[in-house]
Amino acid sequence: MKCLTLAPVLAGFVAIALAAAPALAQTSSGDSNSKRDCAIGYVTGVAGSAQSVRDYLATPDRDRIRYLKDNDIQCKIADDDSHASGCTGVTLLKNEKVSVYDDSDPATTAIVVRVELDRGTYPVIIVAPKNEVKCDE
Repeated sequence: MKCLTLAPVLAGFVAIALAAAPALAQTSSGDSNSKRDCAIGYVTGVAGSAQSVRDYLATPDRDRIRYLKDNDIQCKIADDDSHASGCTGVTLLKNEKVSVYDDSDPATTAIVVRVELDRGTYPVIIVAPKNEVKCDE
Protein backbone atom coordinates (compact mmCIF):
# COMPACT_ATOMS: atom_id res chain seq x y z
CA MET A 1 0.00 0.00 0.00
CA LYS A 2 2.88 2.40 0.71
CA CYS A 3 4.09 2.03 -2.90
CA LEU A 4 0.77 3.34 -4.21
CA THR A 5 0.85 6.47 -2.05
CA LEU A 6 4.46 7.21 -2.97
CA ALA A 7 3.82 7.04 -6.73
CA PRO A 8 1.91 10.36 -7.03
CA VAL A 9 4.53 12.14 -4.92
CA LEU A 10 7.36 10.84 -7.09
CA ALA A 11 5.44 11.73 -10.24
CA GLY A 12 5.06 15.29 -8.91
CA PHE A 13 8.81 15.60 -8.28
CA VAL A 14 9.58 14.31 -11.76
CA ALA A 15 7.15 16.80 -13.33
CA ILE A 16 8.71 19.69 -11.41
CA ALA A 17 12.23 18.61 -12.37
CA LEU A 18 11.30 18.32 -16.04
CA ALA A 19 9.61 21.72 -16.04
CA ALA A 20 12.61 23.41 -14.40
CA ALA A 21 15.27 21.76 -16.59
CA PRO A 22 14.90 24.09 -19.64
CA ALA A 23 14.98 27.19 -17.44
CA LEU A 24 18.07 26.00 -15.61
CA ALA A 25 19.79 25.10 -18.85
CA GLN A 26 19.08 28.51 -20.32
CA THR A 27 20.19 30.55 -17.32
CA SER A 28 23.35 28.52 -16.82
CA SER A 29 24.56 29.19 -20.36
CA GLY A 30 28.01 30.75 -20.35
CA ASP A 31 27.29 32.89 -23.43
CA SER A 32 26.34 36.36 -22.17
CA ASN A 33 24.93 37.26 -25.61
CA SER A 34 22.53 34.33 -25.77
CA LYS A 35 18.86 35.24 -25.95
CA ARG A 36 17.36 35.26 -22.48
CA ASP A 37 13.83 34.08 -22.00
CA CYS A 38 12.54 36.07 -19.08
CA ALA A 39 9.29 37.90 -18.51
CA ILE A 40 10.17 39.91 -15.40
CA GLY A 41 13.44 41.62 -14.63
CA TYR A 42 15.10 44.51 -12.87
CA VAL A 43 16.86 47.46 -14.47
CA THR A 44 19.46 49.69 -12.89
CA GLY A 45 20.76 52.28 -15.30
CA VAL A 46 19.62 54.33 -18.24
CA ALA A 47 16.49 53.55 -20.27
CA GLY A 48 14.46 55.51 -22.81
CA SER A 49 13.61 55.75 -26.47
CA ALA A 50 15.78 53.59 -28.72
CA GLN A 51 17.45 56.56 -30.40
CA SER A 52 18.06 58.40 -27.12
CA VAL A 53 19.64 55.32 -25.52
CA ARG A 54 21.93 54.90 -28.55
CA ASP A 55 22.86 58.60 -28.34
CA TYR A 56 23.51 58.31 -24.60
CA LEU A 57 25.77 55.28 -25.07
CA ALA A 58 27.69 57.13 -27.80
CA THR A 59 28.21 60.13 -25.50
CA PRO A 60 31.65 60.35 -23.83
CA ASP A 61 31.56 59.32 -20.16
CA ARG A 62 32.40 62.83 -19.00
CA ASP A 63 29.23 64.21 -20.70
CA ARG A 64 26.70 61.53 -19.74
CA ILE A 65 25.30 63.28 -16.66
CA ARG A 66 24.68 66.40 -18.73
CA TYR A 67 23.01 64.25 -21.42
CA LEU A 68 20.65 62.80 -18.77
CA LYS A 69 19.70 66.29 -17.56
CA ASP A 70 19.28 67.75 -21.05
CA ASN A 71 17.28 64.82 -22.45
CA ASP A 72 14.81 63.93 -19.70
CA ILE A 73 12.15 61.45 -20.84
CA GLN A 74 8.99 62.97 -22.36
CA CYS A 75 5.98 60.94 -23.51
CA LYS A 76 2.57 61.56 -25.01
CA ILE A 77 -0.14 60.66 -22.50
CA ALA A 78 -3.29 58.92 -23.76
CA ASP A 79 -6.57 60.87 -23.66
CA ASP A 80 -7.95 58.45 -21.07
CA ASP A 81 -4.80 58.80 -18.89
CA SER A 82 -4.26 55.02 -19.04
CA HIS A 83 -0.77 54.95 -20.53
CA ALA A 84 1.92 56.94 -22.28
CA SER A 85 3.60 56.36 -25.64
CA GLY A 86 5.83 58.05 -28.22
CA CYS A 87 8.57 58.68 -25.70
CA THR A 88 11.78 60.58 -26.39
CA GLY A 89 14.72 61.09 -24.09
CA VAL A 90 16.09 58.96 -21.26
CA THR A 91 15.50 58.28 -17.59
CA LEU A 92 17.61 56.70 -14.90
CA LEU A 93 16.11 53.57 -13.32
CA LYS A 94 17.24 52.29 -9.94
CA ASN A 95 16.52 48.58 -9.54
CA GLU A 96 13.08 49.04 -11.13
CA LYS A 97 10.95 45.95 -11.67
CA VAL A 98 10.10 45.69 -15.38
CA SER A 99 8.27 43.43 -17.78
CA VAL A 100 10.44 42.29 -20.65
CA TYR A 101 8.54 43.17 -23.83
CA ASP A 102 10.97 42.27 -26.63
CA ASP A 103 14.44 40.76 -26.29
CA SER A 104 15.18 40.29 -30.00
CA ASP A 105 17.55 43.26 -30.51
CA PRO A 106 21.21 42.31 -29.96
CA ALA A 107 22.08 45.47 -27.97
CA THR A 108 18.90 46.53 -26.16
CA THR A 109 15.82 45.04 -24.54
CA ALA A 110 12.37 46.61 -24.85
CA ILE A 111 10.75 46.82 -21.43
CA VAL A 112 7.48 47.95 -19.88
CA VAL A 113 8.06 50.09 -16.81
CA ARG A 114 6.22 52.76 -14.86
CA VAL A 115 7.87 56.15 -15.38
CA GLU A 116 7.28 59.42 -13.56
CA LEU A 117 6.12 62.08 -16.02
CA ASP A 118 4.79 65.63 -15.61
CA ARG A 119 1.18 64.46 -15.09
CA GLY A 120 1.88 61.37 -12.96
CA THR A 121 3.30 57.87 -13.24
CA TYR A 122 2.49 55.90 -16.38
CA PRO A 123 3.44 52.55 -17.91
CA VAL A 124 5.60 52.98 -21.02
CA ILE A 125 7.47 50.76 -23.45
CA ILE A 126 11.10 51.89 -23.64
CA VAL A 127 14.47 50.20 -24.16
CA ALA A 128 17.42 49.54 -21.89
CA PRO A 129 20.87 48.22 -22.74
CA LYS A 130 20.91 44.41 -22.39
CA ASN A 131 23.65 44.51 -19.76
CA GLU A 132 21.39 46.58 -17.46
CA VAL A 133 18.47 44.11 -17.55
CA LYS A 134 18.72 41.37 -14.94
CA CYS A 135 16.16 38.58 -15.17
CA ASP A 136 14.14 37.74 -12.07
CA GLU A 137 14.91 34.14 -11.23
